[in-house]
Amino acid sequence: MEVKKQRKGIMGGTFDPIHNGHLMLAECARRQLSLDTILFLPSGNPPHKQQRRDGATDEQRLAMVQLAIWDYPQFSLDEEEMRRGGLTYTKDTILRLKGCEPETEFYFIIGGDSLMAFDTWFHPDIICENCVLAAAGRDALACETIQRKMKELKETLGADIVLLDFPDIQISSTELRRRCREHKSIQGLVPDAVRDYIEKNEIYGG
Repeated sequence: MEVKKQRKGIMGGTFDPIHNGHLMLAECARRQLSLDTILFLPSGNPPHKQQRRDGATDEQRLAMVQLAIWDYPQFSLDEEEMRRGGLTYTKDTILRLKGCEPETEFYFIIGGDSLMAFDTWFHPDIICENCVLAAAGRDALACETIQRKMKELKETLGADIVLLDFPDIQISSTELRRRCREHKSIQGLVPDAVRDYIEKNEIYGG
């Protein structure tokens, strides 16, 4: 009898802070791709992003992700990227996960804007060899532009890409940090537990 392969989604990001858009995208991917689990991997020191003076600490970002996914039994937190020293690259994370679970089918969940720059990442070919890209097509990109990019990545990198049917959610961590600095409400934009944690610890100057 053939054993059913596990299908896992990988949701990376700085999550500074994690917000409802992240959770909605993860749940969208889980349902549309019949994924067994979504792994949330807060990035430690990504080469394309500098440390923000107005950002949360690593421990605070971890705590907020834990609070955000508490009510989602199919979501779990992976702290490896956060704990690893030096620069963190997606291809290293993918190779680690695939090495631990060679029979698992991994789906790397990526935003439409990130997909457009995917071929500039460090060894995108290795990422494509070890997982499927699950791209969220924002309304402005989901038509001809993103379709052309998907075709290009398939031809140049052999990428296996699926386009998620995901609405254009206008929530960004940058905007949330700005709202906190200006003492504006973020209710409804982040889980209540995350909002309470931000207010209690006075993160982002709020």
